[in-house]
Amino acid sequence: MRDYAKQRIKALGLNGEKGVRINSAGCLGRCEKGPVVVIYPEGIWYTWIDEEDIDEIIEQHLQQGNIVERLRLDHHGAGS
Repeated sequence: MRDYAKQRIKALGLNGEKGVRINSAGCLGRCEKGPVVVIYPEGIWYTWIDEEDIDEIIEQHLQQGNIVERLRLDHHGAGS
């Protein structure tokens, strides 16, 4: 999914020096609960299931500035 997200960001022209950067990280203390992505500088945590969820995070949060509540996690990894 990281590779998919990187491809989508590049295809949408959101990458670049002051654009979106996709980095790998460890499990961020919640490996047992599934995948997580954190959007900085806001510090918003999300989980996802498939590419459609990644697209929604990109389109809604990164492009439009809207938090995707259905995928949002609190900073401890539990649902909000």
